[in-house]
Formats: sequence, structure tokens, C-alpha cells
Amino acid sequence: MAVVADRKSVKTTASSSSIITRSVDDKHDKPVQETVVLDDLRDDDVPQFRLTSWLFNRTRKLHGSETKVFDLDSTATRRSVYDDPHLAEFYWPKKEYENLHRFDPNARWTFREENAIVRKIDWKVMLWAAISFSALNLDRNNLSQANTDNFLPDLGLTTDDYNWGNSIFRLAFLCAELPSQLVSKKLGPDRWIPMQMCLWSVVTLAQFWLSGRTSFLVCRALLGFIQGGFIPDLILYLSYFYTKNELPFRMALFWISSNVCSIIASFIAFGVLRMRGVLGRAGWRWLFLVEGLITLTVGIATFFRMPPSPTQTKTWYRPKGWFTEREETIIVSRILRDDPTKGDMHNREGLTLKRLWIAMCDYDLWPLYIVGLMFGIPLSPPGSYLTLSLRNIGFSTFQTNLLTIPSTVAGMVTMFGITLVSEVVDERSIVAMMEDIWTLPFLVAIFCLGKNPNQWLFFGLASGLLSYPYTHPIQVAWCSRNSGAVASRTVNASLYNMFVQASAVVSAQIYRADDAPLYRRGNTILIIICCFNIFIMYPGVKAYYIWRNRQRDKIWNAMTPEEKVDYLKTTKDLGNRRLDFRFAH
Repeated sequence: MAVVADRKSVKTTASSSSIITRSVDDKHDKPVQETVVLDDLRDDDVPQFRLTSWLFNRTRKLHGSETKVFDLDSTATRRSVYDDPHLAEFYWPKKEYENLHRFDPNARWTFREENAIVRKIDWKVMLWAAISFSALNLDRNNLSQANTDNFLPDLGLTTDDYNWGNSIFRLAFLCAELPSQLVSKKLGPDRWIPMQMCLWSVVTLAQFWLSGRTSFLVCRALLGFIQGGFIPDLILYLSYFYTKNELPFRMALFWISSNVCSIIASFIAFGVLRMRGVLGRAGWRWLFLVEGLITLTVGIATFFRMPPSPTQTKTWYRPKGWFTEREETIIVSRILRDDPTKGDMHNREGLTLKRLWIAMCDYDLWPLYIVGLMFGIPLSPPGSYLTLSLRNIGFSTFQTNLLTIPSTVAGMVTMFGITLVSEVVDERSIVAMMEDIWTLPFLVAIFCLGKNPNQWLFFGLASGLLSYPYTHPIQVAWCSRNSGAVASRTVNASLYNMFVQASAVVSAQIYRADDAPLYRRGNTILIIICCFNIFIMYPGVKAYYIWRNRQRDKIWNAMTPEEKVDYLKTTKDLGNRRLDFRFAH
């Protein structure tokens, strides 16, 4: 094993090594002749979960081989194209890349070092990203709590008005996705994200003064437009710090934080809604005001908690920064070894219209857009109407808010588990299908309930349904991985999320007032869509990507080594259009 602290020193502690010749010109960051020792680089398939160091010091079987115990002081550096003298120059980061000065293809590091750095990133970067995402969900979902305090009757609204409010919010959210990503790529997500948060917080607290249907719909539209693009912006930001194998698990933590926020929001609502009558105002008005002020505080703090990149953490209010030079070198080198395309652009470089159009026309991502449109429909109406349904069958306002907590907690556990399973078995389509497989029997059971169901039976079935393993984190990371380039990843993440929002617009119209309170017609539609997802959509997406990979293999494997080198040297293909790219499925 070996650990290389810098370009000049190589410490070999085992005989397993190889020597290659690579080109590197330190002055111009271009290839020149240089001999590099590759000391037992890691090329196994170790899962990327960095919860604690014992995950890398455990005994496990790898693909049926003999039991192997991982040494924390062994080399964690993974093999990449930068270790091949014929390939390195074709994947070299662009000169505009903001972290280029810390990229060192000869750097080696241990599992112990990598674990410590990833834990630091989790605490410094991921934790605040989760808090920011929780702020989004606090303001995005508080309408559900407001409904338990006679929100609709107070404003003279009907259930259909409520549906239209949700649809307008989702449409505005959807329309803002792509423009928000373009702004984020130009300004940098570290600037644009806190600006979004402060703007939507002002609109949220302004709902204290709602007066009727018009003001309700206008506020929903403003909230949707300002919040649109926030999730892809945050995912793009996290991709600067994490590898493609680490990102899905962080996405799961991302949405788990949303569930934690929902639990906290239930307790906030439980207390604040008791303020009904204070200054002659309804409790739901105070709820909007209090939660808007909370997220405004988080938004202002976010300006100071989001550095532009791993090598730009030093500033006037943080003079020492977060990482040492050695840590910055490891962070940047491991990110580029994992995905060389992340060095294609500066983090404040806007997209050209040509690159935008190319990304939008990437038909190989269209199957995932269909997944984004369809997968959430069977669960969205029951989730949105849970509080109203519980009120309708006899639970009080305060009981209803507390009864949403069990399914939220269970959902955290199932989401965490399904994401771990996906990465350990390296499977996405079939694992992601588990959400719909979980949903189907509960939908059928709810459909079969009588006209006056026992309130606790209904609560049990609804809670079981909403405890589903949320696979959206898997699919977001799946889309990011299959994009294959920073420019297309930015656009494709927005397009995927636009289809997810379109899904919410569709699902908001499935439960109608004339179908209340059991929504038998609506549940029939949900069951049909769920069956489509299980038996047609997910298997079809997997089959498509297998077919595309086989097409690429057929062409690539038929080429001679000289033809491959010539292709890499002359190709204008980018990201997943390259013949050496393979789709995850």
C-alpha cells in the first residue's frame, strides 16, 4: 500500500505497484513527460457510505471472493482515467475550473484520511444544506397544517379552490425550475440559494394578511415561482463536494431532514394554532408569520454558510477556512477521479444557448423524466389530504397534527433503508420500484373501506401507506449520474424536477369534491397508475438503458486501441453522448 502526500514524495509499503508515464506541465496545467508510480491504487467496489469508520474496517465478501478486512491506513485512491497516459490529457480539467490549482493526479490518501474529510464535509456542508432544505419544506408544506385550523372556511374557499392553489403553486414551481438553474449557474448556487430563501420567506409571512381566494392564489403562485429550482440548485452545489456513489445517500439524508422538519412543524403547529383569537386573528395566520420569520433567519444565515467550492472556504468572516491544503487536494482529486466532467466548467460560468439546447434534447434522459412524472402520483393525493381526511372522520385539530408524526418517522426509516440497498446492490430501477410495490396493497385496502370506516382503522392504513420508502433521492442521483457532464447535469436536474412538479399538478386534481370523503373514483385512478409503474414503466426504463449500453459496447469493443485514442482525441461528443459512457440502471 502507499500514501503519497504530494507530487514529489512516494512512500511504498508493499510490493504491489506499477509504473506509467504521464504528462503534466505545472506551469500550464498541460501534459508533459513524467514518470508516476501507481502504488496499489484501489479498484475494488467498496460501498461509499461514510457513516462511521467501522464501515471501512469491517469484514465482508466481495462478489463471492474470500473474506477481506479493510485496513483504514491502506490506499483509498481509486483508479481513474488520470492513471492512463493515453487517456489523461483528454479528461484534464479546463483552465477555467476554480479548483484546478488543487488537482493532483499523483496524490494518494488513506481510507482514514478520506473518512475524516467526508465527515467534515457532512458537518460543514451537508448539515446546512439539510437545514436549508428543511426551511423550504417548512414554508412549502405549512398549508397542510393551516387546513386543520379552519383555513378554508375562514377565507371562504372550497376544496376545489384548495386544489387550484396547489396546482398553481406547482405550475409556478415548474416554470421557475430551468430559469432558476440558469441564474444559479451564472451567479453560483452559494449566492442564489440564500437569495431564494429570503425572498420566499417574505411571501410566506405575508400570508398572515390573506383576505380571500385571489390573495391566496397569488401567494401560492409567488411561492412556487421563487422556490422553483431550489432543489436542483442544492443538488448541483452538493455535487461539488461528493462523489456519485456518495450523493444518493446524502440525498436520502436530505429528504430525511425534510421528514424531521415535518415532525418539528407538527409540534410548531400544535402550539401556534392555539393562538387563535390572539389580537383577533386566526391561528393559521400566526403559523404563516412565525414560520416565515424562522426561514428568513435561516436564509440570512445561509449567506455565510455556503462557500462557493471546496477551495474557496476562506473569507473575511472565516479567515482560516474549513480545509487545509492537503484536504483540499484530496477533495478535488477524489471528485475528479470519480467524475472528470466536473472539471469542465467554472462554478460561476453560465450556460450558452447551444449547451442548453443540447441538454434539453438529450433523449437518453427522457425515460427518467417519465419516471419523475409518474412515480409520485399514487401517493401524492393521500399525503396531501391526510389532515383533511383525519378531520373529516372525527379527529380534532390538535390530534390530527400529532397523528401525522408516526408515518413521517416510519418514512425516514424506509427511505434510509431503500437508499442503502440501492447503493449496496448497485441497482436503481428495480429498487426504485419498491415505492409503488409498497403503495399498491394499501391503496387497495383503503379503496375497500366502507362508507363510515373506523377512524383508527383508516388512520392505520393511511399511516402505513405514507410510511413508504421514498425513492426520489435514488432517482435524483440517478438522473445526475446519467447526465455525464456539468452543463447537462444542471439542465437535466431541472427538467427532471419539472416533471416531478408536473406530477404534483396532475395528482392535485385526482381527489375532487364530488368524490369526497372516500374518493373511490380517485383511488381507482391511483391504483391503475401504480400498476402501470410496477409492470411497465420501471422495467421499461431498465430495459432501455441495458439496450443503450449494449449498443455502445458493440461499437466501442469493435474499435482498435488506436481508434479509441483517436476518438478520444478528436471527438466533440460531451457527457453521456460519448461512446465510452455507460448508463446506470
